[in-house]
Amino acid sequence: MTSGIHHFTGITANVQANVDFYVGFLGLRLVKRTGGFADAEQLHLIYGDGLGSPGSLLTFLVWEAAGRGGTGIGQVSEVALAVPPASLGDWLTKALAANISIEGPSREFGESVLRLKDPDGLIVKLVGVDMATPAPIAGSPARLRGVTLLTDKATETGSFLARFGYSEGERSGPTRRMVSDTDIVDVREVSGFVRSVPGAGVPDHVAFRAPDADAIRSMRLSLKEHGPTEVHDRKYFLSLYVRNPAGILLEYATDEPGMTVDEAPDDLGRTLFLPPHEADRAEDLKAMLPQFALPGEERFPVRDLPFIHRFNRPEDPDGTTLVLLHGTGGNEADLMPIARRIAPRSTLLGVRGRAIEEGTNRWFRRFDAATFDQADIRSEAEAFSAFVKGAVAGYGLDADRLVFLGYSNGANMLAAVIQLHPGLVRRAVLLRGIQALENPPVADLSETNVLLLSGRDDPYVHVAPELASPLIARGALVDFQQISAAHELAAADVAETSRWLRQNLSPA
Repeated sequence: MTSGIHHFTGITANVQANVDFYVGFLGLRLVKRTGGFADAEQLHLIYGDGLGSPGSLLTFLVWEAAGRGGTGIGQVSEVALAVPPASLGDWLTKALAANISIEGPSREFGESVLRLKDPDGLIVKLVGVDMATPAPIAGSPARLRGVTLLTDKATETGSFLARFGYSEGERSGPTRRMVSDTDIVDVREVSGFVRSVPGAGVPDHVAFRAPDADAIRSMRLSLKEHGPTEVHDRKYFLSLYVRNPAGILLEYATDEPGMTVDEAPDDLGRTLFLPPHEADRAEDLKAMLPQFALPGEERFPVRDLPFIHRFNRPEDPDGTTLVLLHGTGGNEADLMPIARRIAPRSTLLGVRGRAIEEGTNRWFRRFDAATFDQADIRSEAEAFSAFVKGAVAGYGLDADRLVFLGYSNGANMLAAVIQLHPGLVRRAVLLRGIQALENPPVADLSETNVLLLSGRDDPYVHVAPELASPLIARGALVDFQQISAAHELAAADVAETSRWLRQNLSPA
């Protein structure tokens, strides 16, 4: 009989640490890597048993460098995995050796429980109970034992779970245990707590198993008077989403077609798949999505540097590194698609600005649309200089094949760095850049080559010469062009930048 939990979904802010924990430490198999179906610019990883069987699946949405969420009312708070009871001592020893945060062992509902925290702070319970899964992996948890829900409406939450095949079992203090044919859901009454805040380390939802598409349709009809529902084809299963009376997001997902619909069993998790409706953006998305290494694969440890950053490495790098500075509201991945088109064999290093204005990323503060905080520009330029030196040394980058590319606010920052720290940036592409410095210092820029591209229809095109002139006056070799474009990036940016790189970089 089809019943119980289909999968659990959490959020991670560090994809490499997440893979290292769930594959490297717990020993689960990565069975799928995809661009998110709701947001293809968001990586989605799925772990499970050897075949990715329903009931064994833990999935994670990757919000790289996101803030920590807050566990509270209206959310899943813990996920529990079943391990053989006799193995808990071994898991305790293994966790201590790996310096993983641990609590217990303790007893809950007559079961031995060891609480761990994954790298994002998510509580993962290892429960000593024998449970079977279709494709067990020796030395790893067998399957999902259950989840814990925090709610201020415990009775309504329990009743709602009955729709998915759960009935009330034992109670222990504020927790009532709901039981299916295969697993459990612990409903914990927490009246007076704050609401949950989405973010890293906080679960997103739990999904229950549906026999087939007819069951999805029937469930949706039964919820017609309850409130809004959504049905989505997630390729590997058909899903219905609904919030229970306490506002907890729940999913109802079919077993079929399953994880082997697009990969052979021996090849699960090796290929990055993208949603079919994003086929036109496939190459751009591959450049944007964060990369990682499985245990045993070559990896590049992240260095502790002043700015959040991300690499994207092609299969056949030519030794060139493009350092990318996004525009207002962007992030470290925004310019990777256009950079990949400009230089297909370059390693891309996207960097995120540290100034925040109305929730958007910028490179420096401003007092109004046309007045920039000069002290902040200088401070951030100095920090960026330290970042570049640290990245070159820490990652072993070839300084002679380093090219900087900035767009809009990122181009303004890059121009300031060129003028404030002569010699640091020797090749730069400034897309829609303007002069942000009020009193640029006198400096020798004779070793600096700059491509400055302005759009003829850009509202700021008339002030672009105010940036080109001081660079030229200080000895920089400036290729200043107006292209057929507005402020947005255009195909001409790719063509002209590619041409400029060929002229200013010797062949690999």
